[in-house]
Amino acid sequence: MHVALLTGGGDCAGLDTVVRTLTLSLLNRQIQVTGIEQGYAGLMRHQWRALSFSEVQTLSDVGGSLLGCHNRANPFADPDHDGTDVSAQVLAWARERRIDGVVAIGGDGTLSIAARLHALGLPHLVVPKTIDNDLAGTQGCVGFDTAVSVVTEALQRLRTTARSHGRVLILHTMGRNTGWLALYAGIAAQADVILLPELPIVQQHIVDLCRQRGASPGLGHTIICAAEAVDVQALKEALAQALPCEVRSVRLGHVQRGGPPTATDRLLATHLAQAAAQDAAARRFGYLIGWQGGRCRRVAFNSRHQWTRKVPTGHPLVQAAADLGVNLGQ
Repeated sequence: MHVALLTGGGDCAGLDTVVRTLTLSLLNRQIQVTGIEQGYAGLMRHQWRALSFSEVQTLSDVGGSLLGCHNRANPFADPDHDGTDVSAQVLAWARERRIDGVVAIGGDGTLSIAARLHALGLPHLVVPKTIDNDLAGTQGCVGFDTAVSVVTEALQRLRTTARSHGRVLILHTMGRNTGWLALYAGIAAQADVILLPELPIVQQHIVDLCRQRGASPGLGHTIICAAEAVDVQALKEALAQALPCEVRSVRLGHVQRGGPPTATDRLLATHLAQAAAQDAAARRFGYLIGWQGGRCRRVAFNSRHQWTRKVPTGHPLVQAAADLGVNLGQ
């Protein structure tokens, strides 16, 4: 049997833990393992390498991806050839290489491509990874916990300088169109304001809070954690015009994606990858290997039409924030 691995979309911590676990688990079952380089671009450009025990043995504490990533490659709309559909060529090459199945590590973009190629005859499994944690069908994605840890530390560091200068500091996280990263890190770091795209935001309420905190003995500063989809520039301008103190914003950017994975991400990556290896060895394809209720569960590609998971307004951490007196923009 011959299985190919690829890491689609952007990079994050924990990818190489997945690659390591998949490779070792498959090789120990006497299954040939090929690494596709640069995500789906490698399938389109025939960039690959055989993976061995020695190459992956010590990858668990390494950030990024041994195989490389590509967040624009799409066999159904090749960006290098005016959006041409090259899926037929991809399938032909996979048949030529006698690839029995592909395990793709990625988010919703990777999942969409995987489901379409699977339907055309190239069997796929998907292991969920994204620091946004916004993939439906799973409660956890590889890379999220590490990103939360990075944002939490940044917020804690900003607190000390905000307190020293009596400033309002806004930290702008990643997360695309969802607020999971801002919510988790904001709660962990005791942010004063947490802004999510899933909840309505009234700027005047935030202005009033910052003014109140600035005038309160022992406070005098405000830390705001805002998700990527929140218009931070407009908020910063409104606060700067209304408040006597300095208002500054910080965008962490790709710092949130890099570095070694936390122990939690390594363990989640190991669970998901080992389950994917078992399914691949049994020739069970067509699934996202999700994490639900503390265990791996298969979610069929065709069981959902919308794969983006938003923060529900009734989420326990949203309620916890309200009970703790955190301003959610309302």
